[in-house]
Amino acid sequence: MDSTDTKIKEIIKESYPNIKEFNPAQNAVIDSGFLEDQTNYIIAIPTASGKTVLGVMAALNAVLNGGKAVYAVPLISIQNEKVKEFKKFEQFGIKVGKHPSSSDLAVMVFESFDAITRFSWNTLRDIDLLIVDEFHMIGEYSRGPTIECAITRSRILNPGMRIIALSATLKNMNELSSWLDAHVVQHDFRPVPLYKDVLTTEEMETKNKNEVIVKILNTSIEESSQALVFVSTRRFTESLAKYTSGKIKRRISPDQRSKFHEVSQKILDVPRKRGSLPTEVCLKLAECVENGVAFHHAGLFDKQKEIIEDEFRAGNLLMITATPSLMYGVNLPSKNVVIRDYTRWTSQGPQPIPVFDYEQMSGRAGRPGYDTEGYSYLIAKSVDEAYNLKEHYVYGEIETTNSKLIENRDAVYRQIITQVASTLAKKPADLLEFFDKTFYGFQMGNNEYSNSLGIDSMGYEINSSLEFLVQNGIIMPTPDGLKTTEFGMLIAKSKYTVETAVRLREFATRSSEINTSQLLYEICKTPDMPRISFKGRKSKEPVRDKLNKAEVFVVDIGNTEATAATLMEWMDERNEYEIENAFNVYAASTRRSAYEASLLVKFFKNICNVINFYSGVDVLDMMSARLYYGVKPDIIPMVMSIKRLGRKRARSLVKAFGEDLRYITREELLKIDGIGPKTAEAILEKYSS
Repeated sequence: MDSTDTKIKEIIKESYPNIKEFNPAQNAVIDSGFLEDQTNYIIAIPTASGKTVLGVMAALNAVLNGGKAVYAVPLISIQNEKVKEFKKFEQFGIKVGKHPSSSDLAVMVFESFDAITRFSWNTLRDIDLLIVDEFHMIGEYSRGPTIECAITRSRILNPGMRIIALSATLKNMNELSSWLDAHVVQHDFRPVPLYKDVLTTEEMETKNKNEVIVKILNTSIEESSQALVFVSTRRFTESLAKYTSGKIKRRISPDQRSKFHEVSQKILDVPRKRGSLPTEVCLKLAECVENGVAFHHAGLFDKQKEIIEDEFRAGNLLMITATPSLMYGVNLPSKNVVIRDYTRWTSQGPQPIPVFDYEQMSGRAGRPGYDTEGYSYLIAKSVDEAYNLKEHYVYGEIETTNSKLIENRDAVYRQIITQVASTLAKKPADLLEFFDKTFYGFQMGNNEYSNSLGIDSMGYEINSSLEFLVQNGIIMPTPDGLKTTEFGMLIAKSKYTVETAVRLREFATRSSEINTSQLLYEICKTPDMPRISFKGRKSKEPVRDKLNKAEVFVVDIGNTEATAATLMEWMDERNEYEIENAFNVYAASTRRSAYEASLLVKFFKNICNVINFYSGVDVLDMMSARLYYGVKPDIIPMVMSIKRLGRKRARSLVKAFGEDLRYITREELLKIDGIGPKTAEAILEKYSS
């Protein structure tokens, strides 16, 4: 055993004290020689079998031998979780961060790694190992093309970089491994055995599916275990949590009630600390949590979701009802997983979820170190329905993982722009050569049924996309080959879709001067803007009234209009409680939407500069700042110059002392609610200079 192996084992032992020995799946991977071998690998073992530790061992091996490693993940929530987990390695002199330029081991979301492959080639060439977590997401519509093309470009620009892909089992593993030139290590060992079944309301002698869930929860309470329930919509997570919490409240012991009450208060403290009364959604969540049941969806404050996840992991909650997005989120296992809704709403109406998603949700069942087995239940209404579900999901095969690159038109646009902007492609043939090296190109070129047809189809898509980009002034043909225009380079260096850029440019070109309300509405219509959703079917007229007052006249009222109205209120210093009551929306996501809108305003300003549109652009900096801080114009200088002052305290200062704070004393400042010694010193320093 060499010194590197010894050091890796020492770090793993110290950082993961719960791992006493490697399990059979991990041993199979280690015995394959993946640490010593420098070729690419795909490691496919079940959820909760310890894939992360295997990736970590490879990363440590690279770093201890003087290299750099990137651990790529699909979601920011997973990135934050992994950074926190990997920070333990810093005691061994290994710098952990979110960018390889400043760390030995960088945890990056797919989009951030893709950005390196586009314009930071020196940084890319310093990376010795790329670990792709959740590699199966290469077949997902939105993020799949991003990591697919980032891998393709990496292999062109840094052919010496090794790739290790961590994945659930995939149907077409041979195809993926051939594209990646990778060895495959597959193993079906699961530390906690998983039992999958379909329950029926008939057999359980209940009236509906929710009563089946109550029975499962009651059994969980008797066994001191937990349950995780997947439903299809936000409203269903809330209604199910309320229903089940009401059914079990008499079964809760005094000790449990005390514990649940503490969690409930933490939930309510989140909006309070942000200067808002708890919203109706917050109150509903806190009420459910008092009985040990929480709901989890995108309409909550981020901090509330974090509290729910942490308290569930700590055993301080009995059940979480969640939308399917949680299956790809943070590590949140439970002994029992229930999939109540096996359909999902799409533009074509309700559609059955893929078998792969069923497997991902089921894989959450069983906590290593806590449970001796995990149980996954689908719920059907009748025996016939149960038979069909069992055949399709429990015994059925997962779907083939196919590239979604060409299906995602914006991904094609952006990759063409990237290749031209980075000088990797000067003519259409160069673009075809790049796309041919992607997983999509590999699938087309190696499919006996669509070989020539697929290649012709790919050529057609590239040429038609290129034609669109030329017509829209994003790419231009020159005697020296294809080049990006200034507008095209702006898109290439941004994170935004081509549709967003073109839409905002068109808005600028048809405006004689900038109307900020109409600009805000235009921004809310772009695909890059996170929408604020209506909670239910109450009247939407308050949203229409707000927009009309801002001289934004619309016919239909949907989430786009709700988002615009919400942000207008936000800039007028309304808090989440007031916004929710005014418009019946999930106001907890207001800050995130406002932040993204503030960045889009800056992007719009850059577009204006590129197209030489200067009429009224001086209002854009103020608009961006108002969105970011959620304030009226008069206190912008104050909130921008005093760190972490915030809008509530800034407004309190102005109400108490006016805008001139030069003659205020420390004692007077400390009388203002929320102003502590540090903030007081910062204010005095600002206004005494």
